[in-house]
Amino acid sequence: MKTTQVVVIGAGQAGLSAAYHLVRMGFSRYDEVVVLDRNPAPGGAWQHRWDSLTMHDVHGIANLPGVAVPESAGDERANVFVQQYFADYEARFDLPVVRPVIVQSVRETPDGLFEVTTDHDSYRAEAIVNATGTWNRPFIPWYPGIETFQGRQLHTSDYNGAEEFAGQHVLVVGGGASAVQLLAEISEVASTTWVTRRPPEWRTGEEFGSEIGRQIIAKVEARVRAGLPPKSVVAVTGLQLREQEQAALRRGVYTRHPMFERITPTGVEWADGRKERVDTILWATGFRADLGHLAPLHLREPSGGIRMDGTHAVLEPRVHLIGYGPSASTIGGNRAGFTAARELRDLLQPVAA
Repeated sequence: MKTTQVVVIGAGQAGLSAAYHLVRMGFSRYDEVVVLDRNPAPGGAWQHRWDSLTMHDVHGIANLPGVAVPESAGDERANVFVQQYFADYEARFDLPVVRPVIVQSVRETPDGLFEVTTDHDSYRAEAIVNATGTWNRPFIPWYPGIETFQGRQLHTSDYNGAEEFAGQHVLVVGGGASAVQLLAEISEVASTTWVTRRPPEWRTGEEFGSEIGRQIIAKVEARVRAGLPPKSVVAVTGLQLREQEQAALRRGVYTRHPMFERITPTGVEWADGRKERVDTILWATGFRADLGHLAPLHLREPSGGIRMDGTHAVLEPRVHLIGYGPSASTIGGNRAGFTAARELRDLLQPVAA
């Protein structure tokens, strides 16, 4: 078993930010801080994005601390461009990342430390920074008949490109930014139907000012302070149609239908009896926080969430969750990484502080 002061779980935007600040604040690489990443290469969840997602399509990538995102021409594949940015960043600052490592559990030991069990080694640590994000927990809601559908069902995490749907009728389920983007792509080669639980709330770019941003983050923070499951920052900002999606708007692609009541072997059926045949159901229904490995710590409230004070869990201040709740955006993840590192420096290295 290896011993360190801080184990950071995850090497996406938030995890790299935390590692950078911990090293800058005096934690020695590997001996006092180590980053465990389940991915085979740098890049976090970005390396798993579909090939048709270009830098022109992404909603923005925040700079990692100390190094700005390189200039982009716009046509680069995001899963290549961002992965290279992360790889260069790790190398530039010699961050102590170990991969691929799957963290299986984190539990408290009788002597008050944490034991981190992985599919390779085990670690003893004084504190945990969890930055696992959501990519490994795609969410597909249950509907009556879901198991009877004879066509194909997939989540956006399994999407590879519109070409595989050519000539089909595709039902896209979900009211987020991914649904909007993929509807634009798929509708060029297939017929589509869009269903959401609630009518979409459209916003213009001008509406996303700093004051609105602060209000949105405050709403998410209020939920996690109360121990409620967080809503993502993106989920409460509303939807924005970008220039590249205007053609789809003109084609009527964004005509929204209410949620169906059940799934049939050949399609879906609404409460009023209306039926529609579809070849594929694409679930653009988001993700959930990947926190199963923390279950032995019993951090969840009866309400289902983990009550937070800033970046640390109220029930265990030595456990920080970044990229969770209000820090789920890339900008929020950077700030949370600094906050967690500063608190852990003050806790574990008070003389150096």
